[in-house]
Amino acid sequence: QTPIFAHSPTKRTTRRRRSTANRNPLNIEATTGTSRTQAPYTMAFRASLRRVALARPTVRGFHSTPRALVEAGDKVPDVGGLFEGSPGNTVSLADEFKTSNGYIVGVPGAFTGTCSSKHVPSYMNHPNLKKAGRVFVVSVNDPFVMKAWSEQLDPTGETGIRFIADPTAEFTKALDVGFDGTAIFGGIRSQRYALKVEDGKVTETHIEPDGTGADVSMAEKVLG
Repeated sequence: QTPIFAHSPTKRTTRRRRSTANRNPLNIEATTGTSRTQAPYTMAFRASLRRVALARPTVRGFHSTPRALVEAGDKVPDVGGLFEGSPGNTVSLADEFKTSNGYIVGVPGAFTGTCSSKHVPSYMNHPNLKKAGRVFVVSVNDPFVMKAWSEQLDPTGETGIRFIADPTAEFTKALDVGFDGTAIFGGIRSQRYALKVEDGKVTETHIEPDGTGADVSMAEKVLG
C-alpha cells in the first residue's frame, strides 16, 4: 500500500523551508519537520511578533525625555491657581516678573528628601542669593503644605525665598514640565528645574535631564 505522504523527505523539507522563508520577515531560522499540532502555536508566535513590531509608545515614563519644555524666550505663563501661604493669597508669577528679574525653581514635592536636604538649601545658602533677584520655589502641593515647608526650611524668612503652591499643576502644565507621579505622589508633579527670568521672559533654563535628579538645577550651576 502506498503511504499517504508519497513525496520524498528531501522534497518535502525543501518546500517547507521555502514556505517558511516567505512568511518569515524577521529572518527567524525555520524548523523542519514541524507537526500540524505545532502550527497554531507557530502562527500565534508570529502574530505576537507583529503586534510588538506595530506597537507605539503612548505614555511618557517617569524618566522619559519630555516632548517639549519651556525655552529661553518664552514668557512666564500668566495663569491662575498659584498660592502663597494660604488659599486666599493668590499669586501671579507673570505679574511678579513684569519689571523685575529672578529665578523660578521647580521641585517634585515639599518635604521630599532631595528637595529638603539638597536642592532648595543650595539656594538658601548660596553667596549670590542676595543679588539673584526674586526667587520662587514652586511645587505641586497645597498652600498649607508649602507654608509648613517654608517655615521648616526658613523659619525667619531671612533668605527672601518665596514658596509657591501650584495645587492643580496649572503653572507646571503651562511650562510643560510635569510628569505622571501617580504611583508615588498620587498625581502629576513638577520636574526639577530652575529658570532665570528677566522682565517677564525666560532667559535661561536648567531642567534636569531625568526630571528628578539634582545636578544642572543646583544653585552652584545656576547662580554661579
